[in-house]
Amino acid sequence: MVRMVAGVGKNPGFDPVGEIFKPFATGLNLIPNWHREAGMQVKPGWWRNRKERKEWARRLRSEDPGLEVVHPQAAGIDVGNGAHYVAVRPGRDPEPVRRFECFTADLYRLADWLKACGVQTVAMQSTGVYWIPLYDVLEERGLKVYLVNARHTKNLPGRKSDVQECQWLLKLHTYGLLNNSFQPTSEIRVMRTYWRQRGEHVRAAATSIQRMQKALTQMNLQLANVISDLSGWSGQRIVRAILAGERNPEKLAELTDPRVRASRAEVAKSLEGNWRPELLFVLQQEVDMYDTYQRRMAECDQQLKQHLSTLIDKRDPDPPASPEAPRKASKHRKPRRNAPQFDLSQQLERITGVDLTRIDSIDAMTAQTVLSEVGLDMSRWKTEAHFASWMGLCPDNRISGDKVLRRGTRPVSNRAASALRIAACTLLRSRSYLGAQYRRLRSKLGPPKAITAMAHRLARLIYRMLKYGQRYVDKGAEFYEQRYRNQQIQSLHKRAAKLGFQIVALAS
Repeated sequence: MVRMVAGVGKNPGFDPVGEIFKPFATGLNLIPNWHREAGMQVKPGWWRNRKERKEWARRLRSEDPGLEVVHPQAAGIDVGNGAHYVAVRPGRDPEPVRRFECFTADLYRLADWLKACGVQTVAMQSTGVYWIPLYDVLEERGLKVYLVNARHTKNLPGRKSDVQECQWLLKLHTYGLLNNSFQPTSEIRVMRTYWRQRGEHVRAAATSIQRMQKALTQMNLQLANVISDLSGWSGQRIVRAILAGERNPEKLAELTDPRVRASRAEVAKSLEGNWRPELLFVLQQEVDMYDTYQRRMAECDQQLKQHLSTLIDKRDPDPPASPEAPRKASKHRKPRRNAPQFDLSQQLERITGVDLTRIDSIDAMTAQTVLSEVGLDMSRWKTEAHFASWMGLCPDNRISGDKVLRRGTRPVSNRAASALRIAACTLLRSRSYLGAQYRRLRSKLGPPKAITAMAHRLARLIYRMLKYGQRYVDKGAEFYEQRYRNQQIQSLHKRAAKLGFQIVALAS
């Protein structure tokens, strides 16, 4: 359903932001007002010397900021839950501001109206999830959609209505004052949806484990004091035996794995409690919910595997021979809990052409999280510095009056950055180049800043591998320590030379 906004197109005085009945600026005014007021006949090149030319240019910049039309075929949309308000430039339609309902038929009618008005680019805010259906429809019709951050489009004081909001978006976008937010391709969005849904099931399953532990503790079953993980093989066997009716502590203790450090007597002692029926009912429901989430995770794995198989294979059919041996997996590394039920690392190597898991601390699940959020095309960012800045992993110093008001990174909610920070924490005991670097930064800067710095380093490595197809080679912790030692020696030589001294190595 399309409605004409009351007063728009009828009342010439209704123009709250000066957008409909005022012409757009098309360039610089070559004759400033201060020359007209003085009655001077101005022609290009009237200045007599360089000083007068600089004075003319300075006054020109102060009187005309030089805003030019960047997107002439533009439109602005104020996204809402019940309706969308759309504004186009004046002269393209007798009703330049219209209201459309959020039903699917109205979204297609909105797209048809924009195409009829000759619109090529559309700017709208990322409001909740209401923008997603509209974004898909406009992208399907071939329109270039600018999804802008709401913090970048704050209205001026006194301007807050749906009509004024869409007109303000139109004006900012017309002059090129809005930055387009990153949005991956459709195939990456599909992969991201499956992976995020799987993550929700993983978190829900973890909540069920916590509730199982709560019910056991309320029955005074101190199983957590002897078994570290209730979701493991031993913990689940004991819990399911309890629900099956077993109450003998000795028989329950026999279900533990021999690798459990606690003795069978300690496990049996921890399983003496009061078997309250209402808490056993809660325990049964949480176990059923846990099994349900496990099945849902398996369904997500199946859909994800099927989607990944449809993506293009980017591996080199004739890879160059490399003298370096492939990296060997650690024998003592435990398999990650809730890992996909298929070879995810092989699929990721096939669609990217590189093996991101060769980077220490980056496993298949971390690589999947990063690729689901950033995609495969690194050309969306000019350099690796832009990529790290988008993820919120670089410094963002606030300076005013030659004073630093705030130091640190921008408060960005980015799933890829969070995954890299978690991966950076695992470098503490790593005998790799990155592990040695992290330990030095940790001792110098402290754990929080060192984690962010190493996440920044991991983001740069991923950018280089995806963009240039480079292969990561770990040079080892010894190489880093030797390199750092040489840097310190060179620094000492420079400092001694400035003071007029010379450092001489002692004979061993």
